Amino acid sequence: MPTGTAPATGRPAALLKARTAGCLLFLLAGCAIGTWTARIPAIKHGLALTDGQLSIGLLGIAAGAVGGMQAVGRLVDRFGSTRVMIPAALAQGPALAAPAYAVDLPTLTLALVAFGAVHGMLDVSMNAGAVAVERRWGRPIMSSFHAVFSVGGFLGAATGGLFAAADASARTTFLTVGAAIALLALWAWRWAPPTPPAGERPGGGRVPRGVLFLGVLTFCCLVGEGAAADWSAVYLRDSLAGSPGFAAAGYAAFSITMTAGRLAGDRLAARLGPVRLVRLCGLLAAAGLGTALLIGHPLAGVIGFGCFGAGLSCIVPQVFSAAGGRDPAAAGRALARVASIGYLGFLSGPVLIGGLAEITGLPAALAVPALLAAFVALTATALHRPTG
Repeated sequence: MPTGTAPATGRPAALLKARTAGCLLFLLAGCAIGTWTARIPAIKHGLALTDGQLSIGLLGIAAGAVGGMQAVGRLVDRFGSTRVMIPAALAQGPALAAPAYAVDLPTLTLALVAFGAVHGMLDVSMNAGAVAVERRWGRPIMSSFHAVFSVGGFLGAATGGLFAAADASARTTFLTVGAAIALLALWAWRWAPPTPPAGERPGGGRVPRGVLFLGVLTFCCLVGEGAAADWSAVYLRDSLAGSPGFAAAGYAAFSITMTAGRLAGDRLAARLGPVRLVRLCGLLAAAGLGTALLIGHPLAGVIGFGCFGAGLSCIVPQVFSAAGGRDPAAAGRALARVASIGYLGFLSGPVLIGGLAEITGLPAALAVPALLAAFVALTATALHRPTG
């Protein structure tokens, strides 16, 4: 057996470490978002903010994330993903803690802009790093990285909930989790491989063709994710007269099946290929949610959101892999464009669903994410790499 080769997989130990480092980054990124989400009520109460004031502060995350994503793509291509994602990961802990030191709405907004910017930069750079590891791995592994992000989100939310139940302050929560994030970042730093800048790679470095449309597909999926997060419980409680406890089961089913789908996604991608996988996933998401809306029963609603989560689970990882893999010299810029467009869908989706619900009712409005999933299925061939 060659020296430095892991016996379990036959792959070089350095490559296994590179994959582990990527997983650590996805884990800490998800953990930061989950922890922040769990302690939003504490921040709101501590600063005596109204719902409207809080929404202004939360816009800071959106603005920072989109700005960070746009700024970081060229840096990744110029310096390599490792030289960008590791500093961003190290900054994620302090950025998480910053909102807990806000004294009013303006300082909270500024802190959230910084938090969003760091997270956006980490999102693009770690996905670029994951694409590079996947290329060296020789088979699909992108879904596993995104599954780890989902696990991190759950762990962060659970940790934040435990601190809240113990009546600990948001500051204590964020400092504790931020310290854990720093340790994960240092571990990733030790194992992350150096990546050459674009100038040392083959390729012209221009954003490849078709990336904009891949962003549109991501937008369609993240509209659905945002709608499920913000409107599933409302739909089950108000439209279908489910109990408050049962209403929460809709998003729980969505989250569980999304994580499970991502855990299985790499095997499915290897067996089916990305185009066929995305097509089948889009059809599952559209049929599952669409059928549940037609039945109009609380149990059908929970099952429908579960099918919707399973269907969406594998699409974004495959789209990111396709975008980052078209030209290694422009992977950062391609992923920045796709991620930014997709994030706008996550932000605008719930608002669009709410506005449409005022006109058509919520069940009809929730048909939009199902139709968008069907659109993704119909246009899955966009994941083919262009020739010539």
